[in-house]
Amino acid sequence: MSQKTAGNYRVLIVDDDFRVGALHAEMVNAIAGFEALEPIQDPRVVPKAISSHKPDLVLLDLYLPHVSGLELLPALGVDAIMISAATEPENVSQAIARGALSFIIKPFDAKTLASKLRGWARYRRQLETAAQLDQQGVDRLYRTLQGAEESAASSSGAAPTEQAVLACVKAATGPLSVAEVAESVGVARATAQRYLAALVANDALELQLGYGTRGRPEHRYVAR
Repeated sequence: MSQKTAGNYRVLIVDDDFRVGALHAEMVNAIAGFEALEPIQDPRVVPKAISSHKPDLVLLDLYLPHVSGLELLPALGVDAIMISAATEPENVSQAIARGALSFIIKPFDAKTLASKLRGWARYRRQLETAAQLDQQGVDRLYRTLQGAEESAASSSGAAPTEQAVLACVKAATGPLSVAEVAESVGVARATAQRYLAALVANDALELQLGYGTRGRPEHRYVAR
């Protein structure tokens, strides 16, 4: 999986109602970092569209003509979020079992969609920047997908150490390594790494790949 460093995440919307598809495309395009592809009404052309346009994410309606979203879902080969007014538990269960990363109930507003898409984007970045994952990291991925970290951040202020780490990177004239941040803030390297990773996941900082004194690649951080 390649890291998303430039441009927008491309979102393919599949909905048999062209008016609904156009509305959802407008919502997607209003979210910073996202771009809606031309919505599709006929699910039979979805595999070809994915092959041609290579979207990062599919917003897939459940009830579609010819083939249902539930039938289509396992064959997509790309991250997908199910959207539907069909709220029966069996539909939600089937969507999750067949690979949907989330389920959004129609009708939904722009704020709900933005929260889900930003959570998905943080999830992708966490996967892309992690060398390996422990159980805590995996659990965090699931929370991130549902927007739990965004909700927590908006309901309570950042920890003083996190604020210090963010201020340190923002005040720097160039990218900083974990070791440089740890020394400047006066915390252990592991502590600095934990807060830096959280700030990257929440879009406060940007992760770049630099090279240390021995020529080895290392993570470096800059303010967005």
